Amino acid sequence: MNLSNLNTTASGSALSTYFASQFASLTPWNVAVALLLGLLVGLIISFVYRRCYRGVLYSPSFAMTLVMLTLITTPVVMCIKSDLSLSMGMVGALSIVRFRTAVKDPMDTAYMFWALTMGILLGAELHMIALVVVVGISAVLLLLNFVKFHNPDAYLLVLHYDEDAEYDILQQLRRSVKHRQLRSKTITRAGAEMTYEVRLDNKQDLVALMLGIEGVHDATLVACQTEAGA
Repeated sequence: MNLSNLNTTASGSALSTYFASQFASLTPWNVAVALLLGLLVGLIISFVYRRCYRGVLYSPSFAMTLVMLTLITTPVVMCIKSDLSLSMGMVGALSIVRFRTAVKDPMDTAYMFWALTMGILLGAELHMIALVVVVGISAVLLLLNFVKFHNPDAYLLVLHYDEDAEYDILQQLRRSVKHRQLRSKTITRAGAEMTYEVRLDNKQDLVALMLGIEGVHDATLVACQTEAGA
């Protein structure tokens, strides 16, 4: 019986020592606070992303990814900060990771770095700095959302016409469109096809002007976006 009691006591002591070593620098309270703040900060980033999004198709999954990036980065940094050997292992493991998801909008990359930065600050337990940073960046982005960095809208003007009408077409383009650039020109026995990239500051019925030229069979104006949300 005495030997059994000694074994039980030794096991309990070893277990308590194990948990004490696990929470020597990280306590459940610290982890819970960091994760709650990470959730709050991630939701703020996601909200700002939704309000400031200017692309064609909003992605709810990417907004959720921003929240998850903040939540995942926070405990990783907390573990790295508490253990030097673990930090070296983390760096080695992350160095072999390859992310193959294509980011279509450069602003999406900025939001991802923002979420990662917030996770690093929260993981380092710089809670007040993290809150100040997320509020400051959110205010700047929401303010810039009301500023229109407007460029003339880009379109592709596709024309099918008789060769004799080309001079009149070019004259009309010079009068109606300030920014224009020839992209392609094809001549066949059936007629000619010409594609111009045009930039229109104001809405103009350019198609109607082209169709008003004798010898133009059809005219098509196609919206051209070189970047998401441009």
